[in-house]
Parts: sequence; structure tokens; C-alpha cells
Amino acid sequence: MTGPATVLEMRNLSVGYYRDLNILCDLYIKARQGQITTILGANGVGKSTALKAAFGFLAPNKGDILLEGASILGIPPEEKILKGLAYIPQQPGVFKDMTVEENLELGGWTFRRDRKQVRDKIEANYLRFPALRDKRRQVTGELSGGQQRMVEIGRTLMSEPRMLLVDEPTAGLSKRLAEEVYAMLLDLARIDGLTILLVDQEIRHALKIADYVYVLELGRNKFEGPASEFTDLEKAFWVA
Repeated sequence: MTGPATVLEMRNLSVGYYRDLNILCDLYIKARQGQITTILGANGVGKSTALKAAFGFLAPNKGDILLEGASILGIPPEEKILKGLAYIPQQPGVFKDMTVEENLELGGWTFRRDRKQVRDKIEANYLRFPALRDKRRQVTGELSGGQQRMVEIGRTLMSEPRMLLVDEPTAGLSKRLAEEVYAMLLDLARIDGLTILLVDQEIRHALKIADYVYVLELGRNKFEGPASEFTDLEKAFWVA
């Protein structure tokens, strides 16, 4: 049987912040349609670097990156958004002095002249995240960390991405808020059908929602497999 189609593929990717010093070496990653693919590993192995390269913030020194079968090397990030690829960075990217609704409106910049479409997308986000509806006029900086993540994810979804690159989505959040964020990501994959490539340090939480896992060591693939195969964490990982 043929499995889900590959949405994003990194082939033999070598990337660094300097041309003669690679953080990632011959990396190979596949993210499949409607699944959550997770990249795990110790600090400094290049997990976030892989996402930055995929979105165009770093130019690979070698290899290729394919989105739905077509190379996206050299395409700037703003054009990748138009192709259905979106990036949610580790550090919160909301505009804290603006209201929730103003933040969401910014996510519809590609169709900003179509006010009805902007309004429809905002309403869709309120249905997805009901907690935001009552806070739509509130300044975003006054919200909890989990609610700010909702705003950030909602703003990202305004552009109707088919794939999300998500970097450490629960960094700095309490356990309860982290669980809310993981539940959001799971719904986006299972209900909305989005493809998600997730980088995370929270191994146990990530494995609960992941379909497929890649583990990196020193910037290289160490091993990979379905998340169900990674039940013995002490044997699978060298980090707690």
C-alpha cells in the first residue's frame, strides 16, 4: 500500500552559518501529508537550523529542499508562504501592543483587500480557538503564554498554509499550557489535515502526538521510525 504523500523533503542537506562550517551534514528528512513529523535530539544538533533552512532563512551549502516535489531553494520566505509553507518560531512573534484581532488581521496580508475573506478567516480562527473570541479586543501582551501561542498559530493559519514548520512551541510554558498547545497541533493535523514538521525538546510530549520521528546527533541522522517504536525512552535517547 502507498502511504501518505510526501509534502516536504530535505535531501542530503548540509547547512551552516558559515560556508566552511556545517551544522547539519547530509540531513535527510521527509514530512508526510496530514502527519506530525518530529525532529528530536540534544541541544545544538541542528534541529532549529533545519527549519530555518526549509523556510529560507539559511541557504544550504549542499543538498536540496522539495515542497510537494518541487525545489524551493532560493525562494524567499514571503513567497514560500504563498506556496503554502508557514513557520512558527520558538520565540513568540505576536505584536504585544496590538489587540488579538489586529494580530489575526496581519496574517491575512496576502488577501488584505478582500475584507470578507479576512473576516471569514478570523471567524474560522474564533471557532478553532473559542477562548480568543472573548478577548478579541484585548491587547495581546496581556494574555497568558498559551493564549499568545493561540494568537500566533491563528495568525499563521490566516494564510491557509498546507504545512507548518514549528520550532519548540511550548518553550517557557507551564505544563498545563504546554498540553493545550500540543492539543492544538494535534487537532491541526488530525482535523484540519495540515502537515507539521515539529522540532522539540519535550520528548515525551512530542512522542505522544508524533506520527514519525527523526533523531539527530551532531548534525546527522542517527535513527528514525514511527513514533510507536520509540516507547523505551532510556534506550532511544541520550537526553532526559
